[in-house]
Amino acid sequence: MSEVTIGILGLVVVLILFLTGIELGFAMAIIGFLGFSYIVSFEAGLNLLAKDFFDVFASYGFTVIPLFVLMGQIAFNAGIAKRLYDASYKFIGHIPGGLAMATVAGATAFKAICGSSPATAATFASVAVPEMDRYNYDKKLSTGIVATVGTLGILIPPSVTLIVFGIITEQSIGKLFLAGIIPGLIIAFFFVVIIYVWCKINPHLGPKGERSTWKARLASLPEVIWVVVIFLLIIFGLMKGFFTPTEAGSVGTFAVLLLTVLKRDMNFKGYLKSVAESLRTACMVLMLIAGSTVLGHFLAVTKIPMIAADWIIELPFHKYTIMVLIAIIYLLGGSFIDDLAFMVLATPIFYPVIIKMGFDPIWFGMIIGITVMIGVVIPPVAINVFVVKNITKVPFGVIYAGVFPFLISLVVGGALLFLFPQLATYLPSVLMR
Repeated sequence: MSEVTIGILGLVVVLILFLTGIELGFAMAIIGFLGFSYIVSFEAGLNLLAKDFFDVFASYGFTVIPLFVLMGQIAFNAGIAKRLYDASYKFIGHIPGGLAMATVAGATAFKAICGSSPATAATFASVAVPEMDRYNYDKKLSTGIVATVGTLGILIPPSVTLIVFGIITEQSIGKLFLAGIIPGLIIAFFFVVIIYVWCKINPHLGPKGERSTWKARLASLPEVIWVVVIFLLIIFGLMKGFFTPTEAGSVGTFAVLLLTVLKRDMNFKGYLKSVAESLRTACMVLMLIAGSTVLGHFLAVTKIPMIAADWIIELPFHKYTIMVLIAIIYLLGGSFIDDLAFMVLATPIFYPVIIKMGFDPIWFGMIIGITVMIGVVIPPVAINVFVVKNITKVPFGVIYAGVFPFLISLVVGGALLFLFPQLATYLPSVLMR
């Protein structure tokens, strides 16, 4: 049996193990260890397993993941998201669909200090949907926008997805953060446009809310200003090289914690809850990376990534057509297993292809980010939809009916990135020379 055949069988078994309920991180580690042991030796496999796990879990650079997750959990449990939503509502809640637009604005601001897409969906499912129910918003609109708006955290920094992508591809996390700002804001703007058009066509979907006074609007601004200050502190520090991504996570987490303590928004019990939740998420992500590392070394000895890169490059298609096919593979794979997990699994295979074709790796990260955004809200594995359904108890069919119009924004955003790669590469090229 050839090494390539062994590698392909290994990938098939990884997917089968995942479908049986085994966590993908463990499945990748097991198959990577067994495959490497079969090709090289059992002793080499044991050494590989021990070294890769130790390197991942003892790596100082990987501490950036729990720090940014902790920052978001503290902000979530301290009620910062609710106040951002209230501030947005005071400015635009009085126009048709205004509450849904306020959800987009509030979630976009909240993403500046929270890197988790499901956490954002859970937050605004608890905060925004009851408010929209109070003003007789259609369930399709209220649950659809809450499920979809959480995806903005995949592009808008600090993004756990971009951090993991940067670690796997050894790209600058600071550049990836900067690259996600413009595409993320464009997609958020498209969300607002779709809400406006949808409510113009059918006014019953999003009735007008109450108009707030300018005094109330101005009084709500400090909540927004503090979030903007923390966001700029993180980005500016990374951009100017004042601190590393890990130090940026530390500074941002401390700033959010200090803000919540000074405002008395969180007690010690809430802090312990935030730590526990962030540890759970961070351990899951680190296990994915460790398992991917073991599997990647197994695939390296089978030469599958290099052979696949050479084969794809020789296809009689334009390189952008090949890029579209790769994006579709990410989309289909993420529709059946967790999108972050599939990204960890597939990126070591396709990344060499992208480099050989001459694409910018930062731009590629944004394209993959948008495919992950689509993946977390389309069936069958749509984590954001599951989160919203569990909190609101609205049937899946209603939520999906509300999600599909907003997929237009994501598809258009991806198309714009293909046509104008500068949307992703401009800020990193100007601010991080």
